Amino acid sequence: MATIRNRRQVLPGFRFTLGFTVLYLSLIVLIPLAGLVVKTAGLTLPQFWDTVTSARVLASYRVSLLTAFFAALVNVVFGLLVAWVLVRYRFPGKKIVDGLIDLPFALPTAVAGIALTAIYAPNGWIGSLLEPLGIKVAYTPLGISVALVFIGLPFVVRTVQPVLQELEKDTEEAAVLLGAYRWRTFRKVLLPELVPPLLTGFALAFSRGIGEYGSVVFISGNMPMKTEITPLLIITKLEQYEYSQATAIALVLLLISFALLLLINSLQRWTNRRLRSA
Repeated sequence: MATIRNRRQVLPGFRFTLGFTVLYLSLIVLIPLAGLVVKTAGLTLPQFWDTVTSARVLASYRVSLLTAFFAALVNVVFGLLVAWVLVRYRFPGKKIVDGLIDLPFALPTAVAGIALTAIYAPNGWIGSLLEPLGIKVAYTPLGISVALVFIGLPFVVRTVQPVLQELEKDTEEAAVLLGAYRWRTFRKVLLPELVPPLLTGFALAFSRGIGEYGSVVFISGNMPMKTEITPLLIITKLEQYEYSQATAIALVLLLISFALLLLINSLQRWTNRRLRSA
């Protein structure tokens, strides 16, 4: 009886939709990744190791990971602030500001890279003001982080915004009536509810930043050992017809990204269990 009841609860067409889902994911995700592994298998183990551990490749990993991590941290802070303002306050032009948040999604990454380079270059609007202060943005890791902040902000805002909209103000008002200050109310009442979406937004922004190419390639300056990102190095290898080396570098970057995302998702699940048990 339980089996019959469970079968009746399944939506009609479950097997068909499940098969289509597996097929679609295989064509779009699994088969291309498998092709990456197969192409890399053309290298011997010493060749693979020499490729992925060369000084230039390790420097590109460091630039990509550190700038993406820093940009994701910045987006967590300011993305939360932007989402808070959009949800909790009313002001003229609010809909325009809300629409501008999605601009990095619609704007071609190459256009974003050219615009940021023109603004932050030493002769740009902002770059010319920072240059006398000894602050150089364009063609430095700082410029890469600025570009990644630009393209990663919507991920945090759009992840946190729905959670803020669903939070009831009664709990905040009760905490204030009981004598809690604003910071204590935020830290004890609101922040625990916001940690899971903030971690999700961080993971999305971080993963997008690691593989970003178009908006970074212009402002980075592409200097080997200094501002060369890993996606650019992969493109360079492909242009030199070194396909196996390109796939080897891409495979290592994929494994690093997967491990970091797995760590972030595990932390998110641990946070959710802790909040439920509290």
